[in-house]
Amino acid sequence: MHSSMGLAHFWSQGDLVTHTTAVILALLSVASWTVILGKLLSAWRASRSPDRVLNSFWSANSLPEALEALRRDDPSGVFAGLALTGAHAAQAHQQNAARGIGAGVNASEFVTRAMRSHIVNTQARIERGLTFLASVGSTAPFIGLFGTVWGIYHALVGLSGATQVVLDKVAGPVGEALIMTAAGLFVAIPAVLAYNAFTRSNRLLAVQLDGFAHDLHAYLTTGVRVGGNTQLVDIAAARAKQVV
Repeated sequence: MHSSMGLAHFWSQGDLVTHTTAVILALLSVASWTVILGKLLSAWRASRSPDRVLNSFWSANSLPEALEALRRDDPSGVFAGLALTGAHAAQAHQQNAARGIGAGVNASEFVTRAMRSHIVNTQARIERGLTFLASVGSTAPFIGLFGTVWGIYHALVGLSGATQVVLDKVAGPVGEALIMTAAGLFVAIPAVLAYNAFTRSNRLLAVQLDGFAHDLHAYLTTGVRVGGNTQLVDIAAARAKQVV
């Protein structure tokens, strides 16, 4: 009797609703693990010695060399993209400050707007998929619970015509129906843990990106990095006077 109980028996005894619920949980599990693995790779790239990445930028002898160092040492492209955006904004303002839309905006405000827009887009990109993980973590247990309730109902309906019902006949179908609750938790727990871990990782990256943005803004608009390496300062001083 016990050999007939299990996942195969539960699947064979289930109906369309039970099968659909199980397939939905399986698809949610595959999709959530796909998101988790993809974001793990992105987080690993972004966390590869960010201090070394920034040091390679500030220790360069010129701005083009600093940008090239970021392209080489920043596999995630988070810091490199911000530096390129700021540098291009400063150069564009310098070239078009006397005409067009840039005539009424100073260099600091122009560079700030460009860098802020890039940071917002970067944050939206690194947070992509977190909403899905949160949704899976919050809904999968209830989907599994629905499958359990329906499985118990289906089992009781199957036993309704029996003249004598013993515990063994009830325990088997009910125990198999509880597999759906376990499946819902199996899908939800990794999604919730991954959501919390990625949220913390993204928060730390946002703090580092914001700090780099402030230093980069000061460098591009004044030629000075406050409290930082001064190798770029002398080279940037003449250029910064033209940009401001």
